[in-house]
Amino acid sequence: MIFNDWFYELQSTRSGLTAGAGLTAFRALLGRLGNPHQQLQIIHVAGTNGKGTVCTLLAHTLTCAGYKTGLFISPHLISPVERIQLDGSSIDENDFIQIVQQVLEVEEEPLTLFEILTAAAFLYFAGKRAQYVVLETGIGGRKDPTNVCLPLLSIITSIGLDHTHLLGTAISQIAYEKAGIIKSGVPVLCGALPAEAEQVICEVARQQNAPLQFVRTGDPFNEMGIDMEHGWSEMSVTDGTKWNLHTLGRMQVQNACLVYQAAQRFKVPEKSLRYAFETVQIPGRFEIFRHGQKTIILDGAHNPQAIENLLLFWEKTPYAKKKPLVLCGFMRDKDYPQILKMLSARFNRGVVTVPPNKRGASLAQIQQFLPTGWEVEEDVNAACLRAQVVADVILCTGSFYVVGAIRSALF
Repeated sequence: MIFNDWFYELQSTRSGLTAGAGLTAFRALLGRLGNPHQQLQIIHVAGTNGKGTVCTLLAHTLTCAGYKTGLFISPHLISPVERIQLDGSSIDENDFIQIVQQVLEVEEEPLTLFEILTAAAFLYFAGKRAQYVVLETGIGGRKDPTNVCLPLLSIITSIGLDHTHLLGTAISQIAYEKAGIIKSGVPVLCGALPAEAEQVICEVARQQNAPLQFVRTGDPFNEMGIDMEHGWSEMSVTDGTKWNLHTLGRMQVQNACLVYQAAQRFKVPEKSLRYAFETVQIPGRFEIFRHGQKTIILDGAHNPQAIENLLLFWEKTPYAKKKPLVLCGFMRDKDYPQILKMLSARFNRGVVTVPPNKRGASLAQIQQFLPTGWEVEEDVNAACLRAQVVADVILCTGSFYVVGAIRSALF
């Protein structure tokens, strides 16, 4: 509890999505820390959706291949220590506090929480002599604090409309921001993108003389089916060989293709790659819990593109024939009017709650967009209990903070 109180105080005074110090001042801060990011071999990952999954799966793959591998992701589900991991284990709470304090000791211009944690992650991984670091951007890419790095490989997973108040309201604008992680001469892997986004990425890669490869489903995996009992996506390659990926979702085969192509560049043996795919743990991505007689599915789909993918995948599952209830909550910077519209078109029952975060959309903000027949409950735990009273199958989505709170309550 002491750690949680400490982090909450830090978060409450350092919240914000825009850059605090900015890249120039942030580089100067890293200089005062000894430029730890320059000591690291980094794979830099951006994208509207899928980047957390790709980062986690790629880091796990490199660990399974015998490399000491760091992973920096956001947001966290249950504890902030999840954001900084080494070989699949989260940083110790005391180490987390100590390394954040090292950053704050050399602070000259006010930093946002994300800037602090990015610098802390660089320090931690350098101190642990990580052989590789998989680094997830926060928002966009061009102005993101993580973009101070010179990576070995850049990956852009997908591009859609999200954080439009910061990145722009057009796909081409958002693509330009994501393309900001492309560095001179550094190879780039991209997932399947809208045509206007692909055009922007190609142009930036050309300007940077960066080798560019688009990776789509079929490179090399195709979807075979899903195994709900084991939580596997079943995949095949052209010779018919079967692979299992221990995560579910419409875009997971595409994500697996990206990780496979990245792993080839680091000469990961197929045996290690197969083992990594079968054993990876990615909480909050179509994660299924049995809670007594109830089934609760957790999926942190937090923008319209992710919700669309979730709904398309939902129709392939046995839960589509049941009478589920949606439990959801949203951050106020998300397009929750559109998300609620999409969810209510498929589900006629729902409970809307408030994420346990100061950026959460309040019930007052949600009220005018509340679908007919849906209920509201401000407290997340109370909302979960209410949902279980009236439904045997509950889909929890809309915000990773809501998903994390529910997941914590289930353990």
